[in-house]
Amino acid sequence: MKVKKIIIIGNTASSLYLFRKDFIISCINERYKVICLVSEYDDEWINKIKSLGADTVTYELSRGELSPLKDIKSLFYIKYIIKKYKADIVFSFFSKPVIYGSLAAKLAKTPKIVGMIEGLGSPFTEHPNGQNFKMKLVRFFQILLYRVVFPFLDKIIFLNKDDPIDLIDNNNIYHKQNAVEILGPIGLSLSDYPYKLWDESQKVSFIFVARLLAEKGIYEYLEAAKIVKLKYPNVEFKIIGGLDTENPYGLSKEKLDKVIATGIIEYPGFVNNVTAHLAQSAVFVLPSYYREGVPRSTQEAMATGRPIITTDVPGCRDTVLDGVNGFLIPKWDVNALVDKMCFFIENPEKINIMGKESYKIACAQFDADKVNKKLFKIIGINH
Repeated sequence: MKVKKIIIIGNTASSLYLFRKDFIISCINERYKVICLVSEYDDEWINKIKSLGADTVTYELSRGELSPLKDIKSLFYIKYIIKKYKADIVFSFFSKPVIYGSLAAKLAKTPKIVGMIEGLGSPFTEHPNGQNFKMKLVRFFQILLYRVVFPFLDKIIFLNKDDPIDLIDNNNIYHKQNAVEILGPIGLSLSDYPYKLWDESQKVSFIFVARLLAEKGIYEYLEAAKIVKLKYPNVEFKIIGGLDTENPYGLSKEKLDKVIATGIIEYPGFVNNVTAHLAQSAVFVLPSYYREGVPRSTQEAMATGRPIITTDVPGCRDTVLDGVNGFLIPKWDVNALVDKMCFFIENPEKINIMGKESYKIACAQFDADKVNKKLFKIIGINH
């Protein structure tokens, strides 16, 4: 009996392992041979992917650069890999892999080609002072390339209902009939994020988990923390996430050090035990205006049983029932963020009440087993 093969094309090996592990295992359980293509990697993450039972192939593709010649070279290398393995399905994630991985799959005459757009990302993120020229250029070329690729994709998967409207409908991008699907959150293994009641004898504390970028709302979080700390000195504020000094909208190390020196926030930096930090905190805050798919950090906080304060923007708004498991606030609105933080400080009994509602939503919508069954159905993998 012929073994069916699925090639999964991503960018970083770490994100492929952390966010696709359950999907890879599910495919292997369905007797598919899984081949993972990654462009940013180290031995540790490559070995972790291999430990799942998947083959791993490395390729070159720059996430941030506009480099047509390099990208075309990568396109033909990916085509070579797809033909070598005689893939039955090519499934790509993120914008560049979806564009070049899908083109390569088309050239290799792959029977089924699937792309997943997990949020529209920086090119579609609106900034308070407008977008810089480079990002406008990236957006222009991205839309151009989607016009080329989308017509032959068998399935184009989005995580939220806003993204296909803003990308496909508003730009009149042609696609196959019934190709567009809304998956919802990618999901997570709930056992990795055990539900835990917040200890009401502790000080109220807020936690922000994301890369320290303007788009993720780091500046609004810091500003709100400064204001709230003046009124309630005992309240604690924590930040988990790495600096991204290459990003023009990133928080600089100098600014971060200044804030740490004031004692307003606690910053353990990049950590491997996010779950423990979530369990020790009362309320999760993500004032993001980035074009998220559905933020994973919020899903993790909800599975742990934490109420959420986030923005009423695509992706983020899909995680909160306003007033039930947390609050939705307008983007860039520090005063609204302060107001909702003060609500939890003044009504601490609401933390576990709303946190339990977060947990219920997580069980219903974020369970990786349920999500993978839905994904298999969309892709056409028998389950």
